[in-house]
Amino acid sequence: MTGVPGKILAVSGGVGGAKLALGLAHALDPVQFTVIANTADDFVHHGLQISPDLDTVMYTLAGLSNQQVGWGQEGESWNFLDALARLGGQDWFRLGDRDLATHILRSDLLGRGATLSEVTRKLSLALGVSHPILPMSDDRVSTIVHTATGEELAFQHYFVRDRCEPEVTGFHFDGIDTATPAPGFLEALADDDLALIVICPSNPFVSVDPVFSLPGVLDHIIARGVPMVAVSPIVGGLAIKGPAAKMMAELGMPSTPVSVARHYLDGYRGALTGFVMDDQDRHLLNDVEALGLPAIVTNTVMITLQDRITLAKAVMGFGINL
Repeated sequence: MTGVPGKILAVSGGVGGAKLALGLAHALDPVQFTVIANTADDFVHHGLQISPDLDTVMYTLAGLSNQQVGWGQEGESWNFLDALARLGGQDWFRLGDRDLATHILRSDLLGRGATLSEVTRKLSLALGVSHPILPMSDDRVSTIVHTATGEELAFQHYFVRDRCEPEVTGFHFDGIDTATPAPGFLEALADDDLALIVICPSNPFVSVDPVFSLPGVLDHIIARGVPMVAVSPIVGGLAIKGPAAKMMAELGMPSTPVSVARHYLDGYRGALTGFVMDDQDRHLLNDVEALGLPAIVTNTVMITLQDRITLAKAVMGFGINL
């Protein structure tokens, strides 16, 4: 995209965030754009290291993502999973045959001493992804969901196995206090050419908060004073994908973009400088601005590739000029 004075750093969770990341990748050269992917939902399953958000971003930028469900690869088959079920194995997490190759290679390379950053770079290059994708950390961080029954659930157990049915009361990120940002993350924040940080439309609690909870990340952003813009994942009271709206209701928060904006403002020590919300929520624009946060409304529901590119350009045009 011509006219972008500097570099863009995006923070993404899974499906929704990856859509905007794809739009940004189409609008920007590889030297201008880096994606930081949440890895707090990573887990080990059947002895394999699974990185759901990281892989969703990678497959999306590679043009391989399953367009119908948003995760996994297009044209997937399920022979492994069917055979596993016949043997009595756990089949609640959908591991497709093509997707399985990613997890096997990642696990093998990690077992040989490679870091998650190194493995991600290798896999991305093999899939033809030219824009850098960085895990938020090479250290293990695990999202734990607190439930109304008092039970604490690993995120994938809550999200996939239990289908988001338990009522949530809060979250914590196991290992976050001793984790460090992945190589390249803080360097990207310190880059003199960094012009804008974009928080993609991802779940605020379990996709975005882990990234900004890493020691040093918010300190670097605040010290730099670089504009940071968030795109609301809530449209018309609903989450386009995932349990964000359900979580908000259970936490006593109205399921609105205003609540998302307030959550980021309160949690990120004033680092957020702009907010983007959907046309359907235009009537809430004044409420967001009353928080002291500049905001715009536009179409944020990304159905087509052009929708993704158009939103990316709107976000950049708004954010860079803050």
